[in-house]
This record gives sequence, structure tokens and C-alpha cells, in this order.
Amino acid sequence: MEDSIARPRTELTSLEAPGWKSAASWLAATLLAILFAVSGIWKITYPLDWAVRIAELKFPEQLSLAAALVFGIAETMGAVLVLVPRFRRWGAALIGLLLIGFMIYFAANYAALRGAECSCFPWVKRVVGPSFFMFDAALLLLAALAGAWSKPPQSLRSAGLILGAVAVYALVSYGVAAVRQTGTKAPEAVMVEGAPYSLQHGKILLYFFDPECMHCFNAAKKMSQLNWGSTAVVAIPVSAPRYAAMFLQETGLKAVVSTDLEKLKPVFPYTAVPAGVALENGREKAALTKFEEDREPADTLRQLGFVK
Repeated sequence: MEDSIARPRTELTSLEAPGWKSAASWLAATLLAILFAVSGIWKITYPLDWAVRIAELKFPEQLSLAAALVFGIAETMGAVLVLVPRFRRWGAALIGLLLIGFMIYFAANYAALRGAECSCFPWVKRVVGPSFFMFDAALLLLAALAGAWSKPPQSLRSAGLILGAVAVYALVSYGVAAVRQTGTKAPEAVMVEGAPYSLQHGKILLYFFDPECMHCFNAAKKMSQLNWGSTAVVAIPVSAPRYAAMFLQETGLKAVVSTDLEKLKPVFPYTAVPAGVALENGREKAALTKFEEDREPADTLRQLGFVK
């Protein structure tokens, strides 16, 4: 009788991971949960901003918003699952797949993205290079440890409910971000070098100028000294467009040229040049009319967050 009772207990105990493996699994899971929860929530809370960041990493611009939401949901879901023991293997597998996907994408685009900043995780400033892949490989190892030394997963229905809750939060965040966008809506795109150039993502300054105007020349020269960061400048000549490229070369202002004046002027009317319109995610944030003062338009652009 005693042998029959002792045997099941011994077999049950042998199925449990040793204490040090359990502790290692918890440590790996906690580190991953912190990183991926903050990263995922960041993306689904600010999807429009992240759409711009993703587009800057050579991802198709028309898919960047969807990618920001999908990545945000997946990262948040992985963080929640890996922290709960009964879901840990699923969470580790999801995080592992994300990491492998990221590494493959950046490896395939390494020549174009080398040296580019990829702040995928808050507080962790990284640039694409050898250390980038080493860091992700270390995270992949943590995911393997967290999953291998955890209990078999169970309760798929509960995991599905968590996914639904995260997805709802992401959609609500996107709705709030979309509602907050105010100001005149810009046209979907303008033509730049014979191809459509989207005005719907990120921060863009529309600069209306006359290539033969000294006020426009001086204003452009001042703006060429500013640190624009990720802000794009679209220069629109109001006359003599054939001189636009020479104007930019002589002033040093880094911008693309669009000749779609007739499309933009009815939407953003101006009384004199130089004139500017600050756009954020396709909406007007401010009209710039002061270019003669020493500290303008730099002060206004800094207040808007368009220059650093």
C-alpha cells in the first residue's frame, strides 16, 4: 500500500522543473515581459507616430499604420502571455517569432538601413549594425529559456480573451488618435519627381517660395541651418519652377520640390511668399508667415516640434 502511494508522488515530482530552472524561466519571462509590454503599448497608444517610424525603416508606407497596430498587439500579447505560467510557452513562441521576423527583415535590408536608428524598445537606443543582431539574439535566447523551462500551456480560450482585450485597446487608441487630429486636411499626395509623394504621414513643412525672391532666399538659408530631424520639407515654387533646384542648391535647404501649386494653393491660401504650412499626419498644425525676424520661423518650428 505504501509503495503504491509513494510511486505517484515520485512521478509527479519528477515532472516539475528543478527550482533553479523555474527561477531562470521566471527571470527570463519577466525581462521579456517588461521590454515587450512597454514596446507594444507604446506602439498601440501612438500608432500614427509609429507608422512614420516604421515607414522610415523602408517598410511600405501604405502598410505602415497597419504594421504599427499589428506589431503593437503582437508584442503586448506576447508580454502578457509570457508572464503567466500557464501561457508562457505560447508567449515565448510568439516573442521568438517576432524576433526572428525582425532579424530577417533587417538582414535583408541591411545595406539600406545600416546605421539607422531603431528605437524599437523605449530607453534602449540602438542603431542597425552587428550589435543590433546580437541584442535580438540574446532576447531570442531568453525566450527559448522562458519557454523550455515552463509548464505545458493550457486554456486557449482564456488566451483568446486576452488577445481580444488587447485588440480592442489598440483600436480604441487608434480612434482617439484619429479624432485628435484637427486642422485643414492636406491632399493625399503631391507629385515629386514624377511620382506621388504622400502628405499623410509624419511631420512635413510645405514651403511656398519664389526662386527669384531674395526674402525667400534668405528665409531658406536660415532654415537650412536648423536640425529638422525626421521632418520632411516640400518646397513649392510659385513661379519660375525651372530655377527651384538651383535655389535649393544655393541656399542649402534640404527639400524635395513639388510643382503641384494649383492643388495646394486652394487648400492652403497665402497672401505673400515666403510662406509655410506645418503638417502633421496630413493635418495643418500651423501656418507660418513670419520669416523676417531673427528668431523666426525657428522658434515657431521648435514649439511645434518640427525642428530640434
